Amino acid sequence: MDASGTGPNGDVEDLLDHLREARGFDFRGYKRTSLLRRIQHRLDQLEIGSYGEYIDRLQIDVDEFTALFNTILINVTGFFRDPEAWDVLGSDVIPKLVADKRPGDPIRVWSAGCSSGQEAYSIAILLAEALGPERFLSQVKIYATDVDQEALAQARHATFDDTEMRGVPDGFRDRYFERRDRRYAFRHDLRRTIIFGRNDLVQDAPISRIDLLICRNTLMYFNAEAQARILGRFHFAVVPDGVLFLGKAEMLLSHGDIFEPLDLKRRIFRRAQAAAPPASRPGRPTATGGLPAADILGELRSRGFSSSPVAQFVVTPTDDLAVFNDQARETFGLHPNDLGSPLRDLEISYRPAELRTHLAEVKSRHEPVRITDVEWQRPNGVVQWFEVQVNPLLDGADLLGVSFVFDDVTTARTLRRELERTNRQLETTNEELQSTNEELETTNEELQSTVEELETTNEELQSTNEELETINEELQSTNDELKVINDALGERSAELNQVNDFLQSILTGINAGVVVIDHAMQVVAWNAGAEELWGLRAAEAQGRQLLDLDIGLPMAEVRSVAQNALSDQTYVGELRLEAINRRGRIITLRLVCSALSNVDGDGNGALLMMETVPAGPTAQPR
Repeated sequence: MDASGTGPNGDVEDLLDHLREARGFDFRGYKRTSLLRRIQHRLDQLEIGSYGEYIDRLQIDVDEFTALFNTILINVTGFFRDPEAWDVLGSDVIPKLVADKRPGDPIRVWSAGCSSGQEAYSIAILLAEALGPERFLSQVKIYATDVDQEALAQARHATFDDTEMRGVPDGFRDRYFERRDRRYAFRHDLRRTIIFGRNDLVQDAPISRIDLLICRNTLMYFNAEAQARILGRFHFAVVPDGVLFLGKAEMLLSHGDIFEPLDLKRRIFRRAQAAAPPASRPGRPTATGGLPAADILGELRSRGFSSSPVAQFVVTPTDDLAVFNDQARETFGLHPNDLGSPLRDLEISYRPAELRTHLAEVKSRHEPVRITDVEWQRPNGVVQWFEVQVNPLLDGADLLGVSFVFDDVTTARTLRRELERTNRQLETTNEELQSTNEELETTNEELQSTVEELETTNEELQSTNEELETINEELQSTNDELKVINDALGERSAELNQVNDFLQSILTGINAGVVVIDHAMQVVAWNAGAEELWGLRAAEAQGRQLLDLDIGLPMAEVRSVAQNALSDQTYVGELRLEAINRRGRIITLRLVCSALSNVDGDGNGALLMMETVPAGPTAQPR
């Protein structure tokens, strides 16, 4: 089966069409690589080799739809997942949301792709903390949606085990959950504000007038086209200045026109607003307002120079440092104490580039000089590349000073090298295109794909990150399954230990000497009675040949009955023997030898039981 989803007996599109027509689930908007991997995982579990065969299975087994959906829809969630992001939501976003609402105004929250509901209950806790229980009950309405009916049913129960409660701080656990048997139940009075329902983000209409929309680690499962449609619906759903809270793998790199970042690191965004028309922008001079005062203009020039994102500084005609902006201070470590110092005494005069010779050239020629390919390694190890413009500041023919402007060309340089590398790849590809006309169309598509990859590098990196996050959640789901298996193995091991302890207690409780041998006549078991009789510890006897043991037992007679027991599963023999015990005394020994067999009747060895008896006639084997 190839990466496009084509198998030996049909295309994956046939399966997707069947799912859409039979159950109303449209998976065409899901990322194809992840979708194929999850479907193939289910086919491998059932040992089915083709999509056509699996469609037949779906038609005769209605329960298989549920199993397939549970495989595709990975339900990995948790309370306050990514705690740092939730802390920012609780400390910055929610207080502003509450402050902007008057008492009685509704606060509407939508948790899209809620899975088993932990994130819906998490936001309920934060809102209850900010509003208090009374205002929360009267103002808040939380809508939690998903396409997985089983996950929604679990979410409606609002009960969680100890493992699921790990992310809940102790204070929240005490105030918002009640202990029931071995599970925790969310407070019943607050639970009424949360409404769970099915909603397909690709097909169904969005919920409207939403103040806070939470959709974490859900968009990453969809392709770019489906993501754009969903985000368009989100933009419609959220009120002006409403907030969108995404997962750590989702960045909206190409959707800044509809959602702008409030905290990009924590993936918190705000619904973007249209720019104000020029006539309504503040601070612009009007026909009647005139220009600002001269001192204000001076302050504006100073602030504009200081806040420029390009590092700049100016020296006097005598080469003394006159002024520098904030970017120069941050980049090159300039300090206010450096003002008035000769440029030659400062590190910046020779690092990252030799500026003194260029300064002398500009002062003598009164013409600007450009320095290219200037490398600068910052203290944190980051390497930047600059293009330095050295410009004379003239008042007519008089030199007022010289300015140094450091243009950061790191990105351009990187792109240029990437472009050169890509161009080399394109040249190689063009040569290969000439080898055969049959490959012409395929190679042209590869060239077009390469150009598109250059234009969408950031989006591809984002897609890779989402794919890794998807795999991580699949691994977490698999880990949960392995934990269940491990627990079952632990229970089996405990049962086996109990059986072994029981058998050991039986052997210990028998006063007679008991020896168990295998088919090779090696000692398998040697109880305390045998130790007392022959003076040989179990550790010394087990694993050795019975006939090789140096004890006072006449082995020639023992060999005969032992061989009979090993060859005949019904054999039971009894002997009376004279032997020498561990104290060196001659004793009369009663030895009973019988075959050991399992439930199937197959031989497992022989059992020898020995006890001291009064002297008498020797018994014969039976």
